[in-house]
Order: sequence, then C-alpha cells, then structure tokens
Amino acid sequence: MKISRRAFVHLAAGSAALPVVSSGAFAQAYPSKPARILVGFPAGGATDIQARLAAEWLTERLGQQFIVENKPGASGNIATDTVAKAAPDGYTLLQVVTPHAINSALYSNLGFDFMRDIAPVICAARLAYVVVVNPSVPANTLPEFIAYAKANPGKINYGSAGQGTPQNIACELFKMMTGVNLVHVPYKGGAPAVADLISGHVQVVFAPLSESIQQVKAGKLRALAVTTRARLDVLPDVPPVAEFVPGYEASGFAGIGVPKGTPAGIIELLNKELNAGLANPRIRNRIVELGGTPLGGTPAEFGVILAEATDKWAKVIKAAGIKAE
Repeated sequence: MKISRRAFVHLAAGSAALPVVSSGAFAQAYPSKPARILVGFPAGGATDIQARLAAEWLTERLGQQFIVENKPGASGNIATDTVAKAAPDGYTLLQVVTPHAINSALYSNLGFDFMRDIAPVICAARLAYVVVVNPSVPANTLPEFIAYAKANPGKINYGSAGQGTPQNIACELFKMMTGVNLVHVPYKGGAPAVADLISGHVQVVFAPLSESIQQVKAGKLRALAVTTRARLDVLPDVPPVAEFVPGYEASGFAGIGVPKGTPAGIIELLNKELNAGLANPRIRNRIVELGGTPLGGTPAEFGVILAEATDKWAKVIKAAGIKAE
C-alpha cells in the first residue's frame, strides 16, 4: 500500500514527537515507587553521609523513599557496575565521588565505561584534602616541609588510603611539581593512615578534611596547606598548596549520577530538587562539616568537572606508574 507524501510527513512528525511526550509523561509520574542511591564505599564515611543527606532531602521533596544502599569494594567499581547496568528509569542512582574519575585509568577490563555509561545529575560539593604532618616533623609551613624533604630524600614516608586513592594521587602530583622524594606507605583506608601519622609511623598524609580536622584542632596533627585553590572557612589560617606551588590543585568532588539513557525530564527534576537542597542552610552546614564546599549547578557542568578530572588524574597515574592493588 502506498502512503501519500502528506500522510508520510504527518506520521513522521508524530513519531518524532513520541520520545519527547513519553519522557515528559514519565517525568511527571516520577517517582511512583522507592528509589535507591548506591554508594560504593562503607557506611559511616563522608561519602555515605553525603548520599544520605541527598536521600533524605529527595524523600521529603518527592514523596517517595530514596534509600541508600552500600555496595563497597574495588574502589567503588562494584556499585558503579550495578548502576551502569540498571534500568535507566530514575530508580537507581549513584553517589559519584573522586575515585570514579581515577578508576578508568587505574583498572583495566572494567565491565563499564564510566563517562559513557553514567549520566551526571549534579556536583553537590567540592572536597578538600589537607597536608598534615606529625608534630615531630620540623616544619611549620609548606615551604619548610619542602626544604626538609629535599634535604632528606627517600627518608620521609607519606601514608594514604591505598594505591590509586585520591590521597595517593594528590601526593604524587605534589611530588612531581616540587621534586621531593617521599616514600608511599599504603593503608587499607584513610583512618588507619591518619592513626599511624598521629603515632609517628609516617610523617605526612594528604588527608580528607573530614578525617583530619578534629586532630588538627586538638593539636595532634599540624596542617601545612589545603589542596583546594582557595582557603577554607573551617581552616582560614591554612593556605592552599598553590600559594607555594603555582598551579597545584587536587580537590575532590561528590555528586549524583544515573544510568545513561535516563529520561532528561527525570534528570532535570533530580537536579532541580538537589540544587534546592544545597540552598538549605542545614544541608550546606553539614556538607561544610564533612570537609566540602557546597557547589550545585547543571548536569552539563558536572559533566565538565568529571571529564577534566578524568583526564588530569589519568596523566598523573601514567607519569607516576601507579598500579591498582
């Protein structure tokens, strides 16, 4: 049966409009059942707490339960693989953090491509690391520490949460840009590294603010610098590394992603509500307490952050010869 040109144009126009209508209708009905936010790290840490803040806010605003589900292991890759292969319907979300920008260069044969398979929703916060030393180290400023390290090559140990973690890579970037020779001592987590720093088994750690600020305030550790471009309100007297090492920056991030192919209307709704949450003083203050700077913005802006971080850390990993444990 032949179809007239006029009828064909009419049918084609109608079919082209269908995905938009379906997406809009889907977004209007969303959420109609509980959703989950997967966290690739254990419960109780800063990553988990930030996810729970988002879940609590979305539950209040959207009238359905958003439940945090912890799937720790392989530096977040187990949770990422689950989300990447989940139905793109807005009911499976991922807490996206700095290791996601590192893992593609660190691990081979992953069952997913993070930049391809996870769609960004929002970058909720920028996260700071603090260069902290044991009080026995004869350095009160970062330039003094650099001079001390250059006078003692290979004799100063730095701890991290493990091979290929943000703390490890942040310090390796510091080594490249300053020419110091520090020996890496990897631990199974950030807390043991900080504990050994306090006891003097290692001399320096590029520690997440959430894992070190109380020890700094108690005088158990000495803060020499922060890795962000600007000073932090919670440590106003501690300068950025970049004041002494021009161009250095090693901040992390925390945000939300969803499986690629999730309807645009759902991503826009989640982004809108999470931006509203970041304007709430209670949530903003809690993020600051966890060592973050509330950010927000569009999905596209988070996409740029992820792309830039992925490219940057891949270069450091290659130059430093870092291998996954």
